[in-house]
Amino acid sequence: MQAAKITMSLVAVALLGACSPDTDYSDLNAFMDEVDSRPRGRIEPLPPIETVPPFSYLASNKRSPFEPPVVLKRVERQSGPKVEPDFNRVKQYLEQFTIGQLAMVGTLAQGPTTYALIQDAEGGVHRVQSGDFMGTDHGRIRGVGETSIELIEIVPDGIGGWVERERTVSLATGA
Repeated sequence: MQAAKITMSLVAVALLGACSPDTDYSDLNAFMDEVDSRPRGRIEPLPPIETVPPFSYLASNKRSPFEPPVVLKRVERQSGPKVEPDFNRVKQYLEQFTIGQLAMVGTLAQGPTTYALIQDAEGGVHRVQSGDFMGTDHGRIRGVGETSIELIEIVPDGIGGWVERERTVSLATGA
């Protein structure tokens, strides 16, 4: 162990001796002088900044290119009974949500009455039955089954009147 320390000390002294101050740097100094005497390069100035006029997007009121085109069909006014929603009726809680924001999550049966459990967009679950209203299109529940709810909605027909439309809300998968 002692011999290894002595050997390491001798190697360190030999290496330090190789770095003596009387080393000749004349070739290095000559190279540095030659590089300093070369003509300096010229850097081209930056091109002037071109100002671009601001862009004004004028197609914001047009159809988005990411949505499918809407085909409008001319609808003749239906003959028969005139349908119109009752605007004087007090709205029920689930009428503030679109049908797409509502999901059927189950059913309950109490005696002969079957209730559907509807989850709204805020996460609340509500019990509905035939005759109740839900959705923004004046949808009245016509029937409640184990896996779906049948609705009759009253929607504008596009030419100033109203029409009834059948709609089904199915039981949500994974509920």
